[in-house]
Amino acid sequence: MYKGAIVAAVVPAYKEEKMIARVIETMPDFVDHIVIVDDCSPDDTSGAVRRTGDARVTLIRHEVNQGVGGAIITGHRTALELGSDVNVIMAGDAQMDPAYLPALLDRVVEDGYGFAKANRFYSPESFTGMPGYRVFGNIALSFITKLSSGYWNLFDPQNGYTAIRSEALRRVPLDRVAKRYSFENDLLIHLNILQVSAVDVPIPAVYGEEVSSIRLSKVIPELMHRLTVGFWHRIWYRYVLWSFSPIALLLFLGLLFLGFGLIVTIWLFFQILGSVIATAATVMLAALPLMLGTQLLISALQLDIQATPSTPEHTPFSMR
Repeated sequence: MYKGAIVAAVVPAYKEEKMIARVIETMPDFVDHIVIVDDCSPDDTSGAVRRTGDARVTLIRHEVNQGVGGAIITGHRTALELGSDVNVIMAGDAQMDPAYLPALLDRVVEDGYGFAKANRFYSPESFTGMPGYRVFGNIALSFITKLSSGYWNLFDPQNGYTAIRSEALRRVPLDRVAKRYSFENDLLIHLNILQVSAVDVPIPAVYGEEVSSIRLSKVIPELMHRLTVGFWHRIWYRYVLWSFSPIALLLFLGLLFLGFGLIVTIWLFFQILGSVIATAATVMLAALPLMLGTQLLISALQLDIQATPSTPEHTPFSMR
């Protein structure tokens, strides 16, 4: 137990026969349950877990590989059944330093946030030694995820080192959350729809010698599709269906004006190519909707940023 809260560590594991014992052995004593989900590993990951003999461990093995998201979802459900108050995610390859677990838990257990996430890129030095294309990729993905999820106060969305209150987790439709590598991004979208307060916690990553098995050619299209669909899913539920917000009005009007302006601009371009002289009125017919649409979209963006769920709303466990 940690400061009055029952803590469960969910550990998704795939081909982690060599590292999983280290994850269990270094798990802090205040962690009450360790839920390990062997996602149909072809090696002896499950055997390595059993050999540790830790009484806190609950081992689950998928007979069909479901991806890292699927393993986490199974772990979350099991932890809730065990009566956890807070669930944390620890990687099966020991790349999440348990020494920083209290810093993550404090934001949820004491400060009243519903969700806390580690951020590896909290200082300029965090990018030292990282290839330029990865720096660009992380920044671009973080911005796109901010736009899609509505959590403008968070960075490093692919970081899976997280802590979440059980009362917030029970509200999430876990069967609708992505089960592959876009799990973290999709979860943020669902949490924002529910207006769960979230916060970043500066925590450095622990890099080992493991080689990533992620195929970018497959992951990137899936991730972009998920973020695009998730954006409109969030807008529909949070700003239209549940409460028709000025944000939705500004967004839809902005897109309408911008689209009309683009169509007129393209038409005008071909007219000029055909040696037709454009009048001032024709130019304004293209320029004015473009300017108005852009301004409306910027206003919608500003309001969405202001609506970020970033204020703690829960009572500390020590006061219950």
